[in-house]
Formats: sequence, structure tokens, C-alpha cells
Amino acid sequence: MAPRPLVAGNWKMNGLSASISQLKAMVAVAGTLPKVELMVCPPATLIASFAAAARGTPVLIGGQDCHALASGAYTGDISAEMLKDAGASAVIVGHSERRQYHHETDAEVRAKLCPSR
Repeated sequence: MAPRPLVAGNWKMNGLSASISQLKAMVAVAGTLPKVELMVCPPATLIASFAAAARGTPVLIGGQDCHALASGAYTGDISAEMLKDAGASAVIVGHSERRQYHHETDAEVRAKLCPSR
């Protein structure tokens, strides 16, 4: 079976807990789009509640970024393990905005893909 195209919406720094109604509207439509895989990447503050609301539906929940390390003294950062624990099944790395505004390099993006343990 051929993989389905992925359509992902990155919510960036937008959305509050009331935004779950928008996710529920997307879930309602997702079943009518069997030829694509749908993913929503909300801010980290919404991942757990969105993942709970999307459980058992065709909509996947992803994170917007992660730190290369699993844990440590990195105030405000979030690890891939933390995202997974919150219910995310994927994470965006190497986004053009992270590269532009945070000056992320290829080496930093590569470290997120192959984290040190």
C-alpha cells in the first residue's frame, strides 16, 4: 500500500484551550478525506488536551519543535520524549522560522533527529 500524503497544520504561537473546538471540527472532516493523513501541530501547551481529544480519530497530533537532549536544565525547551508522553506522534524540526529567528544550524537540526542519550 502506498503511503498517503501528509497534510499538517502548524498553529505556531496561536491557540488557547478554547481552540479545541477547532480541532473537533477538523476531526469531523478527517474521516471524509481517506486519501490524506492529517496532522495538527499546536503549541506545546495544547498538545496533551488535543491528543486526548484526537485519540481514536484519524487526526494526528505533532509538536512544533524539540530539544536535541532528552532532559536537562534548558528552561522553556521540550524534548521529543516529553512530546511523545503528552501524546504527540511527530515533531517538526528544521522549520525556516527556527532557522531565521533562532539561528538554528544544520548541525542543530541533525542533533534533534539523532539525539544524544
